[in-house]
Amino acid sequence: MTIQIPDYKTDSFFGLEDKWLETAPGELTHYHEAGEGTPILFLHGSGTGVTAAANWWLNLPELSETGRCIAIDSIGYGQSVVAEGTEYGIREWVRHAVRVLDALGIEKTWIVGNSIGGWVAMQFAIDFPERLLGIVSMGTGGAKKTAALAGHAKPELSEAGIRRTLEQFVVDKSLVTDELVSLRYAAALNDTASDRLIEVVTARDRDRDALPLDFEVLAKLEIPVLLIHGMQDVVIPVSRTWELLNVIPNADAHIFSQCGHWSQVERAEEFNTVIKDYLAAHGITR
Repeated sequence: MTIQIPDYKTDSFFGLEDKWLETAPGELTHYHEAGEGTPILFLHGSGTGVTAAANWWLNLPELSETGRCIAIDSIGYGQSVVAEGTEYGIREWVRHAVRVLDALGIEKTWIVGNSIGGWVAMQFAIDFPERLLGIVSMGTGGAKKTAALAGHAKPELSEAGIRRTLEQFVVDKSLVTDELVSLRYAAALNDTASDRLIEVVTARDRDRDALPLDFEVLAKLEIPVLLIHGMQDVVIPVSRTWELLNVIPNADAHIFSQCGHWSQVERAEEFNTVIKDYLAAHGITR
């Protein structure tokens, strides 16, 4: 049965075209795509009102010069339509990513993941290593709770609450504009309309304890991994990257000074250059 595409258009602020893909019975994945060549799957972070567009709007146009960039709204977030009875959690988000790849006919991909998206990328590498070419992970999620993460678990559904959350992500608070806050708030109202937000946050925080990354498996990982972190990240401390760097045999790291949890936004131009150079060093050019 074909699912009806929602009457929705991503705000022109983000400059990204909407696409939709049936990825399971009753499941319609909302995504953005740009570029050609080697597939690069982008997985966003968590937080109130998060979407693929609100995570990657400053990166997809530039990185699409390197490969086929596909940025999805993970199930439970953004505009993706979920089937009745859908469950959430790290492994469920991994399986959703696999369904996207299958529906697009993609056998192997790079993954670029932010925060929980990086956590999902690492779990993807554990569960489906044969489907991966490499990983770029920023502020990789799954770490023990910080004070900022504790607040992250109880999101305040107001523009003021979203502003406070976004200001935790950056050193330069001027990046948190009124327009960006309003757009995130509008997306958050979509999240709560179907009572998804509590389920998603509960599943994420459950898996922090119930499904920690298996370091014994990651220690045998053969694909290239780039770990990116902001030195002033208060959501996921930079020690998380050091922890993973000491486990994953082919991992490199790039640390941004005067940068918080949102390195792809706060240091967008340099971030894009770092990723393009890293992919080029591993044979990914167009």
